[in-house]
Amino acid sequence: MKKLLLLLFSIVITITFGQNVSIPDVNFKAYLVGDTAINTNGDSEIQIAEATAFTGSIYCGSNSISDLTGIEYFTNLTYLSCSNNQLTSLDVSNNTALTVLSCGGNHLTSLDVSNKTALTKLYCQGNQLTSLDVSNNTALEELFCSVNQLTSLDVSSNTALIELSCYENQLTSLDVSNNTALTQLRCIINQLTSLDVSSNTALTQLLCSDNQLTSLEVSNNTALTQLSCGGNHLTSLDVSNNTALTFLSCPENQLTSIDVSNNIALTWLWCGDNQLTSLDIRNGNNSSFNIFNSLNNPYLNCILVDDAAWSTTNWTNIDTASTFVNNQAECNALSIESFELNNNFTIYPNPTVSNLQVSFNGQIDKVEVYSVLGKKVIETKSLIIPTVRLSQGIYFVKLYAKGKQGFKRFVKL
Repeated sequence: MKKLLLLLFSIVITITFGQNVSIPDVNFKAYLVGDTAINTNGDSEIQIAEATAFTGSIYCGSNSISDLTGIEYFTNLTYLSCSNNQLTSLDVSNNTALTVLSCGGNHLTSLDVSNKTALTKLYCQGNQLTSLDVSNNTALEELFCSVNQLTSLDVSSNTALIELSCYENQLTSLDVSNNTALTQLRCIINQLTSLDVSSNTALTQLLCSDNQLTSLEVSNNTALTQLSCGGNHLTSLDVSNNTALTFLSCPENQLTSIDVSNNIALTWLWCGDNQLTSLDIRNGNNSSFNIFNSLNNPYLNCILVDDAAWSTTNWTNIDTASTFVNNQAECNALSIESFELNNNFTIYPNPTVSNLQVSFNGQIDKVEVYSVLGKKVIETKSLIIPTVRLSQGIYFVKLYAKGKQGFKRFVKL
């Protein structure tokens, strides 16, 4: 009897270890067979025993794979990357040990990860998902589900979530109040009408542009370094508490004022296409800016800066009606009202050292030069204005012709 039992056991073991995994996709099979950590006996097949014994990672992305059948035998697999293939379906129900699943850039219309309780990272961006249930994935730290067709996303159970990227979907709401560990939130190009990030005090990056937000409160987000909220319907934006902010992009809103004087680390500001009448960027760090743009703010006359002469020389992305000034007194002194000839004359070179040339097609009455404090320093009928004796700084040329006026600013070096 003992001999018979031993024989039967040996047969079972031989059959189990000798049985091959069915892998119909030739590209997927070629990948598995070519991985010596998986194909330990070096033959042209993958045995069930080899698959179940494997506890490592499979990286089979960008291999023109359309079918991942056979993956179900890798029951101890911890990391699966099959991105940028041609998959229309993916069954990982047997792969319960997975901690990382990367399946972006395929053609998936559904994805079931409900029994992946060990999953910490899920990358499924660039598919055709209309829904995604991650309620059981309570260990999830990173979720990338951008560029899909999601209309809703519930992350209330994912309290360990650190990074959430869900841009380019069709989300109308997003509740992140439970995600207090969240440091990066990217939800641009959705249909959000509100976004409450008051509980997300660890947040360092918030990208919520191109939604339908009418308000955005970031006063609690003192760790924030990057904020992009353009393309919404914001009428106000208070970033006075965000002293760590280095990047602020808020164009295409309805903002009337912006004050970034408290944002001493700021080096990027894009605030064009608003309705600004007040802009204060005296943060003591203007000379370190990489980007400044305030174009298409037709009502913005004065821009308060650290050094008006420096800004005039280095920042060109402003409207012709806007002028850099050092303080509000200089702004008040300009008293810019209506100048009908602004589009009819030019001045050059600007900045200038010794002479400023005025170009005007017609007969002038006179030309005046004013300091930023409103004091007239030159009056002439010549189109060549000597500036050699002027101190360095910002000045304004006022041209008179046939009862009309024109107004331009220039920098004397």
